[in-house]
Amino acid sequence: MPVFPVAVLVALALDGLPRQPVEMTIHERALHCEGVALVDLLRHGDAMSADPLRGADLSKVVVLSARDGYRVVFALSELDDTLGATRAFVVDRCDGKPLDPDTGPLRLLVPDDKRAARSLRQLDAIRVETLP
Repeated sequence: MPVFPVAVLVALALDGLPRQPVEMTIHERALHCEGVALVDLLRHGDAMSADPLRGADLSKVVVLSARDGYRVVFALSELDDTLGATRAFVVDRCDGKPLDPDTGPLRLLVPDDKRAARSLRQLDAIRVETLP
């Protein structure tokens, strides 16, 4: 299954994918960021089909890891527009400037989550796995 280390992620994030504004409050701080939708990044890297998911694709998960070892998981079906439609973004800029080393170079933001537990700093790798 595909693994996208941070250098590849930075290149993909800047490789002409549609950039979107992302606003979210984390720890009572309003963030005004921009980046690419996780689903667009996965599709661009051939890790997810552009067609509605079905069959074996419904048993795939995406694992996002931070430099400090923190990890979060999404089912691909959760990200599919025709199923869960969860909005998640890989951002590289907030408040008009690149992320600082304590936060970046990339960050995952999940603005519709009720808590920011799946929004992680220092995104280091994205891996897609098929569950047994």
